[in-house]
Amino acid sequence: MSVPVDPDAPEARQWLLDELAKSDYRAAQPTWFDRLAAAVRDWFASLNFGGVDGPPELGALLVILAVVAALVIAFFVFGLPRLTRKSAVTGDLFGQHDERDAAAIRRAAETAAAAGDFDLAIAEIFRSTARGLAERTVVTTNPGTTAHDFALRAAVAFPEFADALAAAASSFDGVRYLGRTGTREQYDAMATLERSLGAARPQLQAVGV
Repeated sequence: MSVPVDPDAPEARQWLLDELAKSDYRAAQPTWFDRLAAAVRDWFASLNFGGVDGPPELGALLVILAVVAALVIAFFVFGLPRLTRKSAVTGDLFGQHDERDAAAIRRAAETAAAAGDFDLAIAEIFRSTARGLAERTVVTTNPGTTAHDFALRAAVAFPEFADALAAAASSFDGVRYLGRTGTREQYDAMATLERSLGAARPQLQAVGV
């Protein structure tokens, strides 16, 4: 039995279509992004700024328009980029499930302090401090993190605040677990610490627990 080697035109076309339909050829085909990138590259290559009739600013204007168009396409494809490292952090915080962000916890601390409830104010301002550093991805917390664990890890990133962090952790444990009565002096010191850490630059990023 012989294999035909001289097919007619319809048969040859069918052979070609069958061959190109194989998975190896489909995998090698360019994606839409490849085609878009090639089109943009070819368009830039077709530009001849040196020979453009008109003011010299025309070439720069064309480049700016191209960049803007690329940014618009990237926005629709990839979405709005994150401009800061601040992220949404929720969940357990020193033995208590808490979905609030640092700003909300701080407001609760200030409200409690204004009402003279310094036990609650101290607990809340310490939680706000921890949640704020977690949002900045400086010190992360998990359900097993204790106040002193957090203070030790935060001191690695902010060694100049090591003593204040240790004192804040002791104040938190005192009102939270040991039945001690919080004072305005303790709260004021912890509120100052929270603000100072928020403005300070850590020496070591992403200290995990």
